[in-house]
Amino acid sequence: GSVTARLDTVGAASGSFGVGRNVIVNSAMMVSQRGTSFASVGNVYTLDRFHFYKQNAGSAFTVTQSSVTDLAGFANALKVDCTTADTSTASNEQAYIGYKAEGQDLQRFQKGHATALGFTLSFYVKTNKAGVYTVKMFDRDNSRDVSGSYTVADANWNRYTINFPADTTGKFDDDNASSLEIFFNLVNGSDTQGGTLNTAWRSVADASGATGQVNFSDSTSNDWEITGIQLETGSGAATDFEHRSFGDMLSLCQRYF
Repeated sequence: GSVTARLDTVGAASGSFGVGRNVIVNSAMMVSQRGTSFASVGNVYTLDRFHFYKQNAGSAFTVTQSSVTDLAGFANALKVDCTTADTSTASNEQAYIGYKAEGQDLQRFQKGHATALGFTLSFYVKTNKAGVYTVKMFDRDNSRDVSGSYTVADANWNRYTINFPADTTGKFDDDNASSLEIFFNLVNGSDTQGGTLNTAWRSVADASGATGQVNFSDSTSNDWEITGIQLETGSGAATDFEHRSFGDMLSLCQRYF
């Protein structure tokens, strides 16, 4: 009884504690019903719930469900391998890993209300291409966007956290359509760069949505892996990754697949 009371108190104080705090489905990349390797990907779903998007790019990529042996607590990741390099990025060129979240799963953020909460996004990335990477969140219901960044300094697995601000403008629809989309950028031309990275919610625009983004496609030796993605309410440090059973994740993924 005392333990339950303590957990309830912590949960009330933090707003982000306990089972179900992570919005992302298949966040540990355990489920991949379509296969384990996807060559020359265009605009397609790969591992469950994650799609690859490429626009006006001369580069080519292979996405795989990779086995992880050097990150405690995780056995799988989504890996992007550059198989055809493109060192001259076109102005409208883009490549990213995307995720779409339903509005009915996002009501906890209280977006569009005076009491709106921030978004804390955390994830593990391993890549041999160092530099600045950008992440964009797009509110499809209200055509608004905000971006953040993380800096890779070594080729090891590292956990990165990006705090996106609360937004008192525009409520998420309470339905099963895509309301919030997250873009883990890999390649961005000048149309989405320039100026200062946009870190405040605004009416959606291309410019400054990915300012500083490295060109991941500049060499066929480049690999980028991601796992342990967590999106939760709050504006501070990320909580420990919420592990779920394979059965839970498979069941959730089957709903979409």
